Amino acid sequence: MAMAGLRDLSLIATPPAHRSAVRTFISAWDPATIREALQRELSRGGQVYFLHNEVQSIERTVRELEELVPEARIRIAHGQMPERELEGVMADFHRQRFNVLVCTTIIETGIDIPTANTIIIDRADRFGLAQLHQLRGRVGRSHHRAYAYLVVPDRKSITADAQKRLEALASLEELGAGFTLATHDLEIRGAGELLGDEQSGQIQEIGFGLYTELLDRAVRALKSGKVPDFDLSSEHETEVELHLPALIPDDYLGDVHTRLTLYKRIASARSEDDLRDLQVEMIDRFGLLPEPTKQLFAVASLKLMATPLGIRKLDFGANGGRIVFREKPEVDPLAIIKLIQTQPRVYKLDGQDKLKVILDLPGASERIRSAQDVLALLGARRPR
Repeated sequence: MAMAGLRDLSLIATPPAHRSAVRTFISAWDPATIREALQRELSRGGQVYFLHNEVQSIERTVRELEELVPEARIRIAHGQMPERELEGVMADFHRQRFNVLVCTTIIETGIDIPTANTIIIDRADRFGLAQLHQLRGRVGRSHHRAYAYLVVPDRKSITADAQKRLEALASLEELGAGFTLATHDLEIRGAGELLGDEQSGQIQEIGFGLYTELLDRAVRALKSGKVPDFDLSSEHETEVELHLPALIPDDYLGDVHTRLTLYKRIASARSEDDLRDLQVEMIDRFGLLPEPTKQLFAVASLKLMATPLGIRKLDFGANGGRIVFREKPEVDPLAIIKLIQTQPRVYKLDGQDKLKVILDLPGASERIRSAQDVLALLGARRPR
């Protein structure tokens, strides 16, 4: 929703003062490594989370840790415990009455214990990237350096996606990396059913391209305080006729599919910058633009200038032209009156919705320049 402009996106990228990033390690199960990690934290008076997300075998894990580090005071916390008992365990951990908490993902959110600065996550390959990021965030909540150990089996036995998740997490240790991790997660898992066949509604009937066009139109209308208009008829776009060839010639670009794609991109351009970038791309790919293609871009540029003004048709030929307005154009009537008063031999009203332009316009450059000048006087952007 944020990417489409429906919601604002705020990023918290500035960490609290004196906060250090969490050092992250990926390793196979190694008793020596686990013992070293536990002893390092306990020797500086800190506490450790040991996350083992299987309630059935959590007792066995506690016994293994007791054998590895006999001096550790270990307790258990998981979601199947009675509420009062679980509350008592967490309160005792917060008061530092024991120093190793063997737990499940029940600690994923809402836990803030500044003295707990080492977390060991068993079978980290089974967790999602966002979940691992949340779990890692349980440590390092003070000025002390924190450590996160992602314990996995033999790397050859874990999936490719799990490997990508772990590498992404380990590579982004800096504070405020949540948004970057979210984009990695999107790359690994895909965009979901927004692009799939199971998308609810009528997106499958109209196609994703038209869906995004309608969505963009609605967002822009609402942001400008207008009612969204979903009428796709040509009545809402200016028809521009210069009585000149405006096309991509076959001898310039022979591939029909590529020509159609470029026609679509030119017609879909939303700004002069888009058109300019497209011209640069075509010159780079196919060579200098022939005159008919330059005139095609000129027509597209005039359409961008005229459509916001509420002009239904712009018709310029060798003997001048005419501008046909919609019922409620976005043009100040005083601008039209000023044109007629200052240049009565050039501009004349023809009925209530037409403005005639009487000029000798034999060539393409004269017609394009004249049309740009009129639109600029009526309130569009000044031609460049």
